[in-house]
Amino acid sequence: MTKSTPHIEPNDVPIAKTVLMPGDPLRAKYIADHYLDNVEQFNSVRNMFGYTGTYKGKTVSVMGSGMGMPSIGIYSYELYNFFDVETIIRVGSCGALQPQINLYDLIIAQAASTNSNYVDQYNIPGHYAPIADFNLMVKAKQYADQLGATVHVGNVLSSDTFYNADTQFNDQWQQMGILGIEMESAALYLNAVHAGRQALGIFTVSDHILRDEATTAEERQNAFTQMMEVALEIAE
Repeated sequence: MTKSTPHIEPNDVPIAKTVLMPGDPLRAKYIADHYLDNVEQFNSVRNMFGYTGTYKGKTVSVMGSGMGMPSIGIYSYELYNFFDVETIIRVGSCGALQPQINLYDLIIAQAASTNSNYVDQYNIPGHYAPIADFNLMVKAKQYADQLGATVHVGNVLSSDTFYNADTQFNDQWQQMGILGIEMESAALYLNAVHAGRQALGIFTVSDHILRDEATTAEERQNAFTQMMEVALEIAE
């Protein structure tokens, strides 16, 4: 286990085997402040806050990932390979692409399609499909159902572009059954499988691309409680 990396300096604060990873470091702080006991901060490098505490007696960490696959690619790689983390659960927001999905619904990413070339580094002779850990996915679905959440399980798009010049971009992915668009999970899933570890993405629908509906920045930071509770409950 590494003492520090260029991006994570725990200063002897332990990092748990399971890390919740929102994109926004302020959402990481919100989770630590509102859900964890005995909290210690293990990272502040580049203001990418990381915390370790306990949830119902379980030791859990939470840390921001930043936006996009290059950013989560760095942090998840270091957590898996240098800090002996076994499981990363991405808790984020996404834009819905299907008409049956509504704001605040949960999406569990069974798979993460992508327009990124992140996979190219592995020199795979074909097209690799980044998928979640099956057991984590099942547990998340079961607990979300217990909470009474409206939950959808399926394929998301991890996009390298937030603003896309191709006006047909969303329509083409919608036609292929993509539930929602986010920007990180494909890299996380690839890093996990390459390291022999586990990963899952759970999302709250923050906006609806088809209907031009959206939540506020404050709501995205503070109001996505069902997603956070599901991730914490399945943490081991």
